[in-house]
Amino acid sequence: MSDSTATTDLDVALEKHRVELTGYCYRMLGSSFEAEDAVQDTLVRAWRSYAKFEGRSSLRSWLYRIATNVCLDMLTAGNKRARPMDLTDASPLAQAALTPRPDNTWLEPMPDARVLPTVDDPAEAAVAKESVRLAFMAALQQLPPKQRAVLILREVLAWKASEVAELLGTTVASVNSALQRARATLAERAGEGADAAVSDPLDEEQRRLLERYVKAFEGYDMAALTALLHEDAVMTMPPFDLWLTGPADMTGFMTTLGAACAGSRLLPVEANGLPAFAQYKPDPDKGGFAPWAVQVLEVSEGRITGLHCFLDTARWFPLFGLPLQLEAEADEIEEGA
Repeated sequence: MSDSTATTDLDVALEKHRVELTGYCYRMLGSSFEAEDAVQDTLVRAWRSYAKFEGRSSLRSWLYRIATNVCLDMLTAGNKRARPMDLTDASPLAQAALTPRPDNTWLEPMPDARVLPTVDDPAEAAVAKESVRLAFMAALQQLPPKQRAVLILREVLAWKASEVAELLGTTVASVNSALQRARATLAERAGEGADAAVSDPLDEEQRRLLERYVKAFEGYDMAALTALLHEDAVMTMPPFDLWLTGPADMTGFMTTLGAACAGSRLLPVEANGLPAFAQYKPDPDKGGFAPWAVQVLEVSEGRITGLHCFLDTARWFPLFGLPLQLEAEADEIEEGA
């Protein structure tokens, strides 16, 4: 076999693991872009050191060991990605102020296709989706890095304790102890935030709920929107640390500080194992619609419990493969003439 053929074969073998490694690094780091950087670093390190790979473990296990080390190195700064409700109290509408925080503060959204490999087992697919939902991701970020790795490898990826111990260079007893502590921390946080009970695929009730949401939001019909929101629903808008709770404050914000969103268009996307939409709002300068937010919705018991609007569109829309401008439709142009 020629060197070029061997190189190509190695590239293909490594590339097969990109999506699942990205999912692992995303759960570890809470950042879409840091996760992709970590995976690229992992694959480059693997390519450069492949001659030293002795095959005592599988290629997949070896890649996870490299990825874990890359992530642990990146986490030594101690930064914990968070949601607004992890950092501040809810603001009453009357005191709402849009105060941004740096990008590295925030738990970031991620397209499903970049982190969820295609699997045949519906139960396995459901676990994978649940493990990238915003509430679970936020809870993961509260764990010390090695506990985080143990929990993800054992609970999400279903590795054996002995396999995790070998990967981390520790004992089975140490792995079991770390897992027990991680589970206890997650159990303490279980009541925090929305319980996103979303079926996979969406059931008929959930599809109708989302159809009603799109109609209400695009029509900016606050009465219709209120009917869809849970009484304890929350709204967040990273990079601003403001978050609101309850239909009255949420719709009140939308008709005051958020009034420019009237007349928006929503395009469905898939993010964090949850229903999501790309929001484009009217563009008074260029006409048509300009990107405004990636909305990720949490749904439980037939109501929307979370509306999370990620506003840094220069980063999110390219990540989701979304256009940076929507043209007005013909009937809208005629109406405006």
